[in-house]
Amino acid sequence: MRLALTLAAALTATSALAGGLGDMTPEERAAFREEVRSYLMENPEVIVEAMTELQTREDKAAAERDLQMLAENKDIIYNNPADWVGGNPQGDITVVEFMDYRCGYCRKAYEETEELVKSDGNIRFVLKEFPILGEQSMLSSQFALAVKLLYGDDAYKAAHDALISLRGDATAESLARLATDLGHDPAAVAEKMKAPEVMDIIKANHDLATLMEINGTPTFVIDQTMVRGYVPLDGMRQIVDGQRKDG
Repeated sequence: MRLALTLAAALTATSALAGGLGDMTPEERAAFREEVRSYLMENPEVIVEAMTELQTREDKAAAERDLQMLAENKDIIYNNPADWVGGNPQGDITVVEFMDYRCGYCRKAYEETEELVKSDGNIRFVLKEFPILGEQSMLSSQFALAVKLLYGDDAYKAAHDALISLRGDATAESLARLATDLGHDPAAVAEKMKAPEVMDIIKANHDLATLMEINGTPTFVIDQTMVRGYVPLDGMRQIVDGQRKDG
């Protein structure tokens, strides 16, 4: 599809230079098209160059769009009081993660993100509950937020760590056992999970994700750049270093 679009763009641009195919006779149009085809067959590297340039322009446009969205929504991204904040609260770089407990790549990124924040020492780390993978995802986020509202940030982080590595299904029964294991009242947690303020937080994160054109997890906002998808630890460090250099 990309190749077809590139060829179509090339043909359109070339025909425009020639004054437009509409101004040609049928014989002239046929001859012109054959000439273009022959040129591309003899110089296929032109197609590769065009595709590379197209990708470069698309990447630049996407990056500019991300910067615009970050600027328009910076307060709710970085400073929502409903979010858990860890790492160094006064860090010079903020890493925000939109995550889902049932997402395999979120689980894969978990230990590496923890190591990134710990080893760097100057990263402010923000977690946003963004359940998108069904009922178990929603229950898990409701559980974590209920624990946060009832017992505070330290209890939330312990619940988060347990949920991201939870084996088996996230059900009312398994979450009740988890609440007990964490030293909490399972009945109180279950009741709080249904509270409007819990669902308001989740809805606000979904609304923000829509504004930010985020539709998958994990998605990271690293200072002034967006990273859609899992990136290994070394890659994350490079992005952080790049943001620091950019100021």
